[in-house]
Parts: sequence; structure tokens; C-alpha cells
Amino acid sequence: MLSLDEEVRLYTTNAEREKYSLLATLFGIVVALDFLERAYVRDSITAAEYSPACTRLLSQYMTMLKLVKDSIPSIEEFMTRYRLDTPAALHRIKVGVPATVEHSSEAGPETGKWIAETTQNFITFMDALKLRLRAKDQLHPILQELVTGYARFKGSKEWEGRSRMVGWLITLNGMKASEELTEEQSRQYYQLLFDVDYAYAEFFRSLSGDTNDRDDALRAPS
Repeated sequence: MLSLDEEVRLYTTNAEREKYSLLATLFGIVVALDFLERAYVRDSITAAEYSPACTRLLSQYMTMLKLVKDSIPSIEEFMTRYRLDTPAALHRIKVGVPATVEHSSEAGPETGKWIAETTQNFITFMDALKLRLRAKDQLHPILQELVTGYARFKGSKEWEGRSRMVGWLITLNGMKASEELTEEQSRQYYQLLFDVDYAYAEFFRSLSGDTNDRDDALRAPS
């Protein structure tokens, strides 16, 4: 018989503990996404603040879903099992892109894809820096893809963040494949992080019309 004063443990093994920890993380991501969607609808945050935050949460959701796929076959079942009433998050998860992309009046399917890809490239590169990756063969392909993505957006040549990223790309280009950033270059780590954060914020300001009209922000690739 169980005592009413006895703590009920959800797990008895380390594997079960890890499973419930992952499920708790997924639960938190869904709740956070629902709050973010509601805040955006109520104009509590700007589009420039909303878009990168939403993209990051969607990326985290996709990662977590892969880790718990054996326990949770679908997000709907997960919400039902744990009594999650988060319709805004469910809609955003099904759409797969931020509302700023979904409801862009002039952006076609390809434009939404470009924005999502460029945003993901930013996140991937920032994550690589936070993991303290230093080798050229680790950083160069990610940064190259990020800088190349800029070419899809009209006016990007005038963005200061782009010139900063190009400067770092030139630095990496001059290194051998297995070479790592030198001690002196590593001291500029925080400057690189600052440059990436600056470019990331500038990218969304431009797409949100804070610095340019969105009609002028996009063009088809040649």
C-alpha cells in the first residue's frame, strides 16, 4: 500500500528520468510558443522581436520531437496526454514558420522559404559560436551559406551586418581547412558574437519595415 504522504516518483531508472526530462522540456517549449503567439497578436512585442524568437522555438521543438518520438507519436497526442490547451502554439507548429512569414502580403512561397532558411542559418551559426567551435572546416560552411542567403534580399549590400559577416568570411577563407582561430583571433570571440547578433537584429528590422519597406526588402535571385 502507498502512503498518502509518500512522494510518487515518475521514474525508477536513469533512462526513465531522462525521458521525463525531455518531455518536460518539450512541454515548456510548447507553452513558451503559445505565450509568444498571444503576445504578438496583442502587440505586446514587435515583429522584429517576435520573428527570431518564434523561429528559435520552432527549431527547438523539432529537435525535441525527434528525441521523444518513441514516447510521443504526434504533438496532438502529447497535448492531449498532458492536458495542454495551447491552440496558438499548435497552429504555429503546423504552419512551421512565424506569423510574419505566413501573413506577408507580398511574399510568395519562395520568399517565406528564404526568410526561414536565412533565419535558421543565423541560429545555426550562433549555436556553433556558443559551442566554442573554432576550426575553419566547422565554421566556414555555415557562415558561407549564411552570407550567400543575403543575396536573395534587395538592399542587403547596404546592411552593415552583412559587411561584418563578409569580413569574417574573408578571415576564414584565408585559413587552412583544419586550421583554428588563433589565440589573438579568439580574443575577438565576443566581437564576433556581437557582429552576428547585430546582423540578426538588422535582418529582421529590414524585413519588418523598421528600416525599409518590405516591398523593397525582397527580390528574386538572378
